[in-house]
Amino acid sequence: MPSYILKRLLLVIPTLFGIMLINFAIIQSAPGGPIEQIISKVRGQAGDAESRLGGGDGGSQFDKMSGNESLYRGAQGIDPEFIKELEKQFGFDKPAHERFFKMIKDYIHLDFGKSYFRDTPVLTLIQQKLPVSISLGLWTTLLIYLISIPLGIRKAIRDGSRFDMWTSAVIVVGYAVPSFLFALFLILFFAGGSYFTWFPLKGLVSDGWETFNWFHKATDYLWHMVLPVTAMVIGGFAKLTLLTKNSFLEEINKQYVITARAKGVSEHAVLYAHVFRNAMLIVIAGFPAAFIHIFFTSSLLIEFLFSLDGLGYMGFEAALSRDYPLMFGTLFIYTLIGMVLQLIGDLTYMLVDRRIDLSASRG
Repeated sequence: MPSYILKRLLLVIPTLFGIMLINFAIIQSAPGGPIEQIISKVRGQAGDAESRLGGGDGGSQFDKMSGNESLYRGAQGIDPEFIKELEKQFGFDKPAHERFFKMIKDYIHLDFGKSYFRDTPVLTLIQQKLPVSISLGLWTTLLIYLISIPLGIRKAIRDGSRFDMWTSAVIVVGYAVPSFLFALFLILFFAGGSYFTWFPLKGLVSDGWETFNWFHKATDYLWHMVLPVTAMVIGGFAKLTLLTKNSFLEEINKQYVITARAKGVSEHAVLYAHVFRNAMLIVIAGFPAAFIHIFFTSSLLIEFLFSLDGLGYMGFEAALSRDYPLMFGTLFIYTLIGMVLQLIGDLTYMLVDRRIDLSASRG
């Protein structure tokens, strides 16, 4: 197994390089880069100023400037020296391949650069936002697995019963209702929307949290986590419950289970000494994908609705503003976390079923 782990860790390097290269090429070729963002703001500010001064058309000021052609959309009429200063500021005075390899060299030294529009090192911003996203991801994943696996096993054992039917109705509702819609419902009813004010509407902790004692800190943190985590759990437990149930049903009907029962093995031993290990393989194999989905996708709207300043929402804002250092920095962290989780999932897969020898795998 150590050789397998070493091989997988070494594969992280070319995988990261390839992902960063592909995304760099795509993002660099997309319109509306940071220079265009600055030009748009400058034009808007100038237009507002001219309107207040009664200057008529907001673009007339720029018509008096140099009319040289520009590579940037909306730059016609703007002083070329101003454009050159912007290019130097953002590093676009160098060819794309030089910028890419400089970025990779800096990333090797964990230097993610400075945000274009926040004037703060990217690593500092990631360190500030990561606890929010990790809190949402870990609590949601933990609760989903703690609820879905026992519920799925129970449904498999009592397949076709009244319990199976009414829990299936709850699962259908959870599957059909998006997590952000359920989050709005929770805000409306329990966060001061129209009925009760039992939970806070925004933030990860209360103001002055640093001055609280350890017990007050823990309870305040959990109090803020209740609604956003509940909204994400409702939207995520349905698939895993059905997956667990179907996996157990498939194993229960196999010949080795019938043979064990015929030999007089207790039902508890059949389920948890034989069926559980085999049925849980597919569930464990899907853990990295489930966590990545929760961590990267589901948390974005939840962070927005509950004013949780996390990594997902920051990455979304960076994409809108074309803040390249912040975009590539969060992409690098996302990719690295994803690959580490995939490795952990594979190792857990082996621990559940000792018959699997990952070191003998060629992949």
